[in-house]
Amino acid sequence: MNFLFPGFLFALSTLAIPVIIHLFNFRKFKKVYFSNVSFLKEIQQQTSSSRNLKNILLLLSRLLILAFLVLAFARPYIPDESQQSNSFQQQAISVYIDNSYSMETLNKEGSLLDEAKRRAKEIASAYNINDKYQLLTNDFEGRHQRLLSYEEFVQAVDDVKISALSRNLQQVINRQSDVFSGEPNTSKTIYILSDFQKNFVPARDLTIDTSIAVRFVQLEANQLANISVDSVWFVSPVHRPNETERIVVQLKNNSDKNAENVPVKILIDGKPKALGSLNIESRSTSKDTLSFGGLRAGWKRGEVLITDYPVVFDDNFYFTFNVQLKMPVLAIHTASENPYINSLYQAEPFFLYQNILTGSINYSQLANTPLLILTATDNISTGLASQLKTYVRNGGSLMIYPSLDDNLSGLRTLTQTLGTDIPESVVSQDIKVSEINLQHPVFKGVFSQLPNKLDLPLAKKYVQFSNLSRTNKQSILMLPGRRSFLSQYSIGKGKVYLSAVSLSEASSNFVRHSVFVPIMYQIAFLSLRDNRLFYTLGKDQFLETNKITLSANQSLKLKKGKFEAIPDVRSSDNGTRLFVSDQIREKGVYQLLKGDSVLSVFAFNDNRSESDLSYLTKSELSKKLPDNTLEIFSPGRASIQNAIKAVNNGVQLWKLCLILALVFLAVEILLVRFYKTKDSKIKI
Repeated sequence: MNFLFPGFLFALSTLAIPVIIHLFNFRKFKKVYFSNVSFLKEIQQQTSSSRNLKNILLLLSRLLILAFLVLAFARPYIPDESQQSNSFQQQAISVYIDNSYSMETLNKEGSLLDEAKRRAKEIASAYNINDKYQLLTNDFEGRHQRLLSYEEFVQAVDDVKISALSRNLQQVINRQSDVFSGEPNTSKTIYILSDFQKNFVPARDLTIDTSIAVRFVQLEANQLANISVDSVWFVSPVHRPNETERIVVQLKNNSDKNAENVPVKILIDGKPKALGSLNIESRSTSKDTLSFGGLRAGWKRGEVLITDYPVVFDDNFYFTFNVQLKMPVLAIHTASENPYINSLYQAEPFFLYQNILTGSINYSQLANTPLLILTATDNISTGLASQLKTYVRNGGSLMIYPSLDDNLSGLRTLTQTLGTDIPESVVSQDIKVSEINLQHPVFKGVFSQLPNKLDLPLAKKYVQFSNLSRTNKQSILMLPGRRSFLSQYSIGKGKVYLSAVSLSEASSNFVRHSVFVPIMYQIAFLSLRDNRLFYTLGKDQFLETNKITLSANQSLKLKKGKFEAIPDVRSSDNGTRLFVSDQIREKGVYQLLKGDSVLSVFAFNDNRSESDLSYLTKSELSKKLPDNTLEIFSPGRASIQNAIKAVNNGVQLWKLCLILALVFLAVEILLVRFYKTKDSKIKI
């Protein structure tokens, strides 16, 4: 048996105290006078022997109480035989330091990150000089994926800084296990130094090789209230110069107390544009819609700011958007241009409207056109139908107005290729639209007040479509019997709008009806493929933008201040993806440059999972690894070096010593309470 703190054994000298007390027996005796004491001799001898036995038992129990208390503080342990037999075997130790934003929180020892770095050094010092160490942080850097000597490990720990990236516990354990794959003949142990936020540990049980010992070192943080900017989005995807913009800001209360009058400020290109305030109930979110205007065309850099001390890393939120000067709209016709569509879109300067014949389409340019309007379907080839399907699946919007001749082969080819409802026949009958779907996005903001008797379009000659249950259809306008007048189909990333009437007054009064203009404008606005407002560090590995064409010696770069990164560029029919991997590690706004030209602007924000400062308990942590050897340390202010040595070396006996001390304390109480010497009565 060995002792973790042998210095406490000097306290065994206190065993002399009960011995001295019992030897000198400081009890005072009462004098009783008798005329002749010879009659009491036999009674005195019997009482004295009984009292001596009780005193000896009390002395032994008190000595054992003190002895086991001293031993408990000295932390005795029985060395593990396997550890003794493998005392010269090299060990591999992987230490993960959580360097996420939550580790900036303060406790009595300073910041949690500083404490984690100190604990990591204590862990390393508990092992032998020949053992090897891995240091891992949330950055998952390549230089951390190797084993280090003790000196190299200490130097690497000193270099750890707060990172905007965050990982979950399963990702960390998988990364730590990878470094052990090249060390088959070593004893393997991993350490997790973290505050163990609830969002850090996945809901499902963790999986890990049972041959690896797992040890959690939980750092205790002060409980802090925290409000964070959770997300932002615009009410409309359309951003036009000098138009009023409406943006929704969502804040989250990550504490158990209600928050009142939290100030919100919106900056556009560094200038204040809108102010507001929010009340947020505990553990909930709250939204506010703010308005601003007066924007010019071009890329805009936005930022939402709140004031919330002392946790400030999530008090700002970056976003970007593009105020478009023009929106391309392309009308495809087979014989002649349609005058109604021409008048509609040419009257609005925001639309960049063009007409083109079906045989003159430049398919490579379709990706940059949000809306295609097919004004006739009498000459649709299989090749054109396939190209239109590719366009829609990649995110485009296609509006189809059929040709109402007896031959529906062109329309049938197109609808079969797209996967929409298929035309059955042409019906010549006056019939009025019976139902309007006011919940559809095309009617959002169209009616300030719905009239009691809404006048709806009249169909004179229309196509009757089959109702295929397998189609992803939303009806916009419906004829009696649930027949389609105008419907939307979601196909891939895009949409198809299919009309039952043509763009002529002979087919319907739709082209002159009051709902025609708002429907066509709304369809155009909904077709805009607005860029993402923001991306999340460590979560989004690629960026999406419009299709970019590069020459052989050209490259793109992301730039913020002096920082530059070259993304991996992969083009497709519907745009370009930029893979950034882990190159972007700092939140903010980055420009995408092609030479000196700014092609796009991207905003990056921290992962908001770090904002919830709720932590797991020991019992909750212990359930995550039921099949592994798991130790959980909550060191407080004490060093964990000796505790690790004890765990490494063998069976701990301090708990047994403490239990035995309590047992002998109970024995002493029982002796005092129930063991009594009987005084004999003397007859004179």
